[in-house]
Amino acid sequence: MSKRISVFQRILQAPTLAATLACLLLSAHFLRLGQPGLTAAWAGMAALALSPWAFVRPVLCLALAAGALVWIDTGVNLLQFRLAAGLDWLRMAAILGGVSLFTLGSSVLMVRRAGQDAYPFWEERAAPMAAAFLLTAGLLGIVQAMAPLPLLLAERYLPGWGHAEIFLLSLYAAWICGLLLDPHKSPRVRPRIWLFFSVAFFLQLVLGLAGLERMLMTGKLHLPVPALIAAGPIYRGGGLFMAILFGISALLAGPAWCSHLCYIGAWDDQASRRSGRRPKPMTRTAWAVRAAIAAFAFLAAWLMRQLGVPVGVAVWSAAAFGLAGVGVMLLLSRRRGSMVHCTTYCPMGLAANLLGKLSPWRLRIDKDCGHCGKCAAACRYGALDGSAFTRGKPGLSCSLCGDCLPRCPHGFIRYSFPGVSSSTARAAFLVAMSVLHATFLGVARM
Repeated sequence: MSKRISVFQRILQAPTLAATLACLLLSAHFLRLGQPGLTAAWAGMAALALSPWAFVRPVLCLALAAGALVWIDTGVNLLQFRLAAGLDWLRMAAILGGVSLFTLGSSVLMVRRAGQDAYPFWEERAAPMAAAFLLTAGLLGIVQAMAPLPLLLAERYLPGWGHAEIFLLSLYAAWICGLLLDPHKSPRVRPRIWLFFSVAFFLQLVLGLAGLERMLMTGKLHLPVPALIAAGPIYRGGGLFMAILFGISALLAGPAWCSHLCYIGAWDDQASRRSGRRPKPMTRTAWAVRAAIAAFAFLAAWLMRQLGVPVGVAVWSAAAFGLAGVGVMLLLSRRRGSMVHCTTYCPMGLAANLLGKLSPWRLRIDKDCGHCGKCAAACRYGALDGSAFTRGKPGLSCSLCGDCLPRCPHGFIRYSFPGVSSSTARAAFLVAMSVLHATFLGVARM
């Protein structure tokens, strides 16, 4: 079957036509209920059903199965109401029963050969992309339902529209996952989407400072200095939300928090790329300086609390620490080609590296490696020194960014996860990163 199929031809295929109509019916249902976000989300699913992307098939299969449950629940509620009111119920039951069966049948068509033929593009990436879409939708759906205050911007500015933003962020997660799965494109894609997240993060901060308080997490300003994730609660003696979020993210992503999710690290990455120099491995001196800076930051926060230092003084001290970090990026990272801020100055980088020891994700170097050093030229975290090849794994500063993988001409560097192949481990890791990235894009703000 040719992959070049027009939209009109796609509409005429049974799986596509059935799925589109089923999604539009669900969209109309939620429109009648006065839920604009779900109305838009199901309309988006109808549009997605007309696309050629293979990941759409498992997404539609599960979404339409859930849609059938919506119709069944609606039918049961209406049946109970009509029985209690003594009204006729047979025609209503027949209509909603037929719609439920049609929606479920549309789901079943997705798993048959006709459904597979209708969505041929990127078939080899379908499962990870679908997982990224569904996990993002599920995670943000839980946030939408359980958060004590609206976290999604759509819900803050347009109450009821949060599920539309969830649909768009889920689609974004699937898209970037598909791009990252290409090992040769990943080293170019990852810095760009990382920078995009950072720009979105700081744009919301700037707009919040300009008076749009809903752009801030709680309507109050917090300094965007990563060290405050831990130092802030130490000084305040409470307020552990960001620390808990960081800990959970680091446990899920390992040290990849530093190469995918940190809003400051993206700028250090850009600064290091401006030098044009080959990055160098971390030295013992750098590790000693790193430990000393982390100890100083956390000890200073504790001492300020014990001495009763005023909040204003503490804030200015934190701001000075953050500005010094910017200086490290401009003066050191930009000159050396390595991410000096992330690997030496930032206390949370060290915390992520240590917490990464509890994460199951790893990079491994095969024993057949010839030590050519091509991979080390791509490592801006200084994790690939001579001893790394002997040990069969990068150093502690490795952030699992994956930039080194396409540099190896023989594929001797690989992701690992207990019990699965290296290709499966890499795909699962990129799904996790895509989900966390899209989720952070939706909810992370100061």
